[in-house]
Amino acid sequence: MKYKIIGLSAVALVLWAVILISFLMPEDNGKRYIEHVTAEEKTPCNLHVEGTLCTHLPIVSINTKGVEIPGKPIYDEDDYVIGYTTAQDGTTTIKATLDVVDNESTYNHISDTAESMGEIMIRVRGHSSRRFEKPNYFLRFVNSDGTNNAQEFLGMDAHHEWALHGPFLDKTLIRNYMWYNIAGEIMEYSPNVRFCELIVNGEYRGLYLALEMITAGKEGARLNLQVNKKDNTFSGYALRLDWGDTEEENKFYPFTNYTTRAKTQHELVYPGAKNMTPELKEAIKNEFSLFEKTLYSYDYKSDKYGYENYIDVDSFVDYFLINELTCNYDAGSLSTYMYKDVDGKYKMCVWDFNSACDFYQESAVPTDDFRLVSALWYQMFFKDPDFTDRVIERYYELRKTVFSEEYLFDFIDGTVEYLDTAIDRNFEKWGYTFDKEYDLLHPSARNPRTYEESITQLKNFLTKRIAFMDENIESLRQNSAESKTKKYNEGSE
Repeated sequence: MKYKIIGLSAVALVLWAVILISFLMPEDNGKRYIEHVTAEEKTPCNLHVEGTLCTHLPIVSINTKGVEIPGKPIYDEDDYVIGYTTAQDGTTTIKATLDVVDNESTYNHISDTAESMGEIMIRVRGHSSRRFEKPNYFLRFVNSDGTNNAQEFLGMDAHHEWALHGPFLDKTLIRNYMWYNIAGEIMEYSPNVRFCELIVNGEYRGLYLALEMITAGKEGARLNLQVNKKDNTFSGYALRLDWGDTEEENKFYPFTNYTTRAKTQHELVYPGAKNMTPELKEAIKNEFSLFEKTLYSYDYKSDKYGYENYIDVDSFVDYFLINELTCNYDAGSLSTYMYKDVDGKYKMCVWDFNSACDFYQESAVPTDDFRLVSALWYQMFFKDPDFTDRVIERYYELRKTVFSEEYLFDFIDGTVEYLDTAIDRNFEKWGYTFDKEYDLLHPSARNPRTYEESITQLKNFLTKRIAFMDENIESLRQNSAESKTKKYNEGSE
């Protein structure tokens, strides 16, 4: 079936909105490639043997020579995860090959001449998503000797680390695509993404989203970070708050790790273990702790010593707003990325919208409150009336552009129309998950029963959420009222 939009072409509407935003928003650096708007139209095929894969999307084919990809959960008798599968040699990845079919002007077929991208190391990635039958994968392009082999992937800048996200819980298939791109319109950096259809060992696996990992790249690609192992200096690094199920060598323990009750762990994303030394890790920990100590001190908002000397305030404002709009409440504690690039101030980077817009498995998320005001760091930012004012003013700005209901709905409709029959193919494989016996959301009534219902559900959420934020955004000022901030402000004047 074709998911057509009634009335004016959704793609044309989205294109109009993007052009409008380029005039209204100085933050737009002109570099964002939004696939459903920018991709060149291809010539469809008219005749095929029944069952032949024919798609306008790139086809990514991975061959493990029949070896099972490691990283899947191992359960005990009570269905608790007690570990993850490994390769035969005990390591976490296996070697495979990866090919891409992406014809310039015609539709793609698995029988077409493919571009070989050589060898990769691959494993299943994620946390709760590892339980899903449609896995997410981590890829690392390597040379024959195992060293990193940076390559362009589906039109994105060359790097050796990538992720393949397989939408499974998200029945719209577009949450991550949508919000990474919208974040990229208003923030300095958001991971670039491309849709593709995935084949593993000859088996069709459905619609996937290839995306950049949050790390440094060559010549400023991705994040502009640099480190010198020889003299233990750095001009940038990337940090993450997450579950802490990473290797100990990637963990570090700054000020708030000891002073808050946060259950999550601070981790160093960049530099990695290869470029890390004990001295370098200690220097990063001390510098980050200095920011946190300042933020939680009586001088938190002073001109000379305050937190604004350490952070790009606009970045933290936009991060708050996009995660509040979507009720993406892992932000601030899980899958939370912060980086410090060559300009010397901390900035935020969005990640993981799998459960955004009321798709947490455990229960429905209320659309009528603000939660990130109490998240780590933000509980102090909002004690500052100036920060609160900037959040409110920025919200009103964004409501005229990428937070407008018109823009958001056009984005959704344009993406659905662009994906076209790839949606049908994906649910020929995974459509049984619409059945009640496979419900992942609780209570059961929250689960959509058709693809169209999932899109309606997303739009209804956004309508309710925008209405609440429009009516209540000014109430954020209560968090910086004198009664709440007096003990801090007395020491800051």
